[in-house]
Amino acid sequence: MTGTPYGKTALQPTLNRPDELVFLPLGGVGEIGMNLSLYGYGDAWLMIDLGISFGDDTMPGVEIFMADPRFIVERRDKLVGLVVTHAHEDHIGAIPHLWPQLRCPIYATPFTASVLRAKLGEAGLLNEVKIIEVPLSGSFKVGPFALELITLTHSIPEPNAVVLRTPTATVLHTGDWKFDPEPLVGRTSDMAALQRLGEEGVDVLIGDSTNALKAGEAGSEADVRASLIELVGRYDNRVAIGCFASNVARLQSAAAAAEAHGRSVALVGRSLWRMEQAARENGYLEGVRPFLREDQVRELSRDQILMICTGSQGEPRSALTRIAAQDHPNIKLDPGDTVIFSSRVIPGNERSIGRLQNQLSRRGIEVVTEAEHFVHVSGHPARDELARMYQIIRPKVALPVHGEARHLIAHAKLAEDCQVPQTIVAENGDMVRLGPAPVKVIDHVDTGRLGIDGKNLVPLESGSFRTRLRMTYSGAAVATVVLDKRGKLLAPPQLTIHGLLGEEADLVMKAVAEAVERVVKDLSGEQRLEDEIVREAARVAVRRAISASHGKKPVTDVHVIRI
Repeated sequence: MTGTPYGKTALQPTLNRPDELVFLPLGGVGEIGMNLSLYGYGDAWLMIDLGISFGDDTMPGVEIFMADPRFIVERRDKLVGLVVTHAHEDHIGAIPHLWPQLRCPIYATPFTASVLRAKLGEAGLLNEVKIIEVPLSGSFKVGPFALELITLTHSIPEPNAVVLRTPTATVLHTGDWKFDPEPLVGRTSDMAALQRLGEEGVDVLIGDSTNALKAGEAGSEADVRASLIELVGRYDNRVAIGCFASNVARLQSAAAAAEAHGRSVALVGRSLWRMEQAARENGYLEGVRPFLREDQVRELSRDQILMICTGSQGEPRSALTRIAAQDHPNIKLDPGDTVIFSSRVIPGNERSIGRLQNQLSRRGIEVVTEAEHFVHVSGHPARDELARMYQIIRPKVALPVHGEARHLIAHAKLAEDCQVPQTIVAENGDMVRLGPAPVKVIDHVDTGRLGIDGKNLVPLESGSFRTRLRMTYSGAAVATVVLDKRGKLLAPPQLTIHGLLGEEADLVMKAVAEAVERVVKDLSGEQRLEDEIVREAARVAVRRAISASHGKKPVTDVHVIRI
C-alpha cells in the first residue's frame, strides 16, 4: 500500500503536465460526504459530483457545509464540465451554492436531472444552468475525456459508475453502488458492461469504501419490503416511517405495506415530495396511488394511515423532529403510535438521532430501529461485493474514496487480497497521477470547507468561525472602560458576560470589574493615553478573573471610551 500519511505538510501546488491524467479530490476522501472529485488531462479539468455534508454540534449555526472549490475556481476557464453520478445530497447538494463560481455545463441521467432542476429552481438558477441529459448506459465526450456511464444499484434511482478514457489511462470511478439483484425501482447492475470493461482493461479503479469493514453483502430492497409489510401488520394505531427521501424503492415499499393492511399513505416533508415528483416524471412509481398531503392525515382514523416522514437523522427542522416536539402544524402522534426508523445512522448523527428517539419514547410512542427489526439495507457494497467488483474489473491500481481513514485502509487491504498489484490511500488535496505509470501522488493542494451560515457562504477555517466555537464553549464578555483625555478613570468599568456565571453573578461581575479597574490604574500615565494598551490590559484582566472563578477564558472585547 502506498500513499501519503494523514496530517502531512502541504506542498506548494504545481499543475500536472498536459500528457498526465491526474485525480484530485477536494472532498469525500477521508470522510463520508461532500464529494468533489477532479480529473485533469490535456490542459482541461473535469469535475465529478459536487456534494454537501450536514453540520453537527461542533458547527454552531451551520446546517450544511461543502468542499472549498477554490483550486478549480481559479482555473474555471479550464473546467469543461460537471458529471453527476446520482442525486444524493452528498453528490449534488452543493451545486446550487457553488455553481455560480464554476458556470460549467452539468451532465446527468434523467432522474438526477429532474431532482437537480427542482433544486436549481428553488435557488433561482434554473434558467442559467445548462443541464445535458445523458441516457442510462450512455457514452459521451466532454473536452478531452471520453466518458461512459455504467448502471449500478444503490439506494436511489439511476446510480452510475463513470468510465473515463484518455490516451494515457482508463479509469473506473464507481460512485456509490452495490450489487442488488432486486432493487425494486430501476435497473439491476449492468454486469455485461462491467465484464466488457474488465476485458478491455482498467488502469485505476476509484471506488466506494463506505462498507469496507462489513462482511458479506449489503442486502436487497426486496427483502426489506417483505419485512416492512409484516411489521406494519402488527400495529393498530398510527404508523410513521422515517427514511431517506431519496430512497424511492423504500417509498414504494412503504406504500405496499400500507396497501397490504388497508392504510393510506401520506408524505410528510418537502424533500419527499420533491423526490416523488422526480420519480413519477421518470416512470419510477407506476402503480403506486397518489400520496396524501399532510393536511389530509387528520381526516383518517389512527388505524387507516401510514406516514412517510423526513428526519430519520434527527435533522433540526425535519418533520419527525417537529412531530416529536409536538410542534408540527398538521401531524400529531399519541401514546401507542409507532415510528419505524427505516434507515441507518450516518456517522456523526448519533446524538441527534438519539435525542429524537428518546423524545418519542418518553411520550409513549414505540420506536423501531434496525436493532429491533429488519427495516433497512445499506446502499453501499460490503466486502463480498467489493471483492466481486475487483474480480470482474481486475484493475492495475485501486484508489479507495468515499470513506473515513479506517474505511479507506480496509478497502485498500481488501484490494491487495484480491491481487490488485498496487493500492494508494490518498487524502483530500492529493494530486494523484493515474497515467502514464507509475501511479503515485505527485503533489498536494490546499483544501478547506465552506459552510452555509445564515444566508452567507463562509470558510469554516476562518477566524470568525473559530471565535464562534470559542464562544460556544467558553462564553463571551464585553468590558467598557471610560477615561478622560489624560487617562483618568471617570467611572467603574462596566461588564456584560454571556454564557457564563450562575447564582453568584452579581458578586462575580463586581470582582471582574474591580480587577479591570486595578489593572488600568496600575498602568503608567503614558500607557493610559494609548487606547490599545488599555484595551489589552483590560482584556487580559477579564479573562484571568473569569478563569479564576469559572475555569473558562471567554472571548473578550473591550471598549475604551475617551471623554
